[in-house]
Amino acid sequence: MQFLKYKLPAIIWFFVILALCSMPGKSIPHISWLELLSFDKFVHASIFFGLQVLTMRAFIFSTGFEKSKWLILLFCVAYGGALEIMQSMFFSERSGDVMDFIANSFGCVCGLMLFQRIIKIFKFLK
Repeated sequence: MQFLKYKLPAIIWFFVILALCSMPGKSIPHISWLELLSFDKFVHASIFFGLQVLTMRAFIFSTGFEKSKWLILLFCVAYGGALEIMQSMFFSERSGDVMDFIANSFGCVCGLMLFQRIIKIFKFLK
């Protein structure tokens, strides 16, 4: 039951990101005015923010926050980098982008910072 409650949302989100990032480029809607707002980078940062928060939530109750936060950050950033490499090498009509990787990493760092703030506010651990 603990697995379903805490870890399953992070695992599902992991695979949702994989599915989204492996979709052919022609399947992704193209709206020119959104490009002006760098909407793509916002989406990248948002989905990896969610991955970071869900993964930290999944492991905070089993390993302790201080032990796992940097490992989780490393995992999420590495996953973002691996997806960009896979997009450039394996996924059809997709290309890896360093700026997407930076947006992914930014989302992960923001997720870590927000989670740390929440922990301090609500004093879940100590």
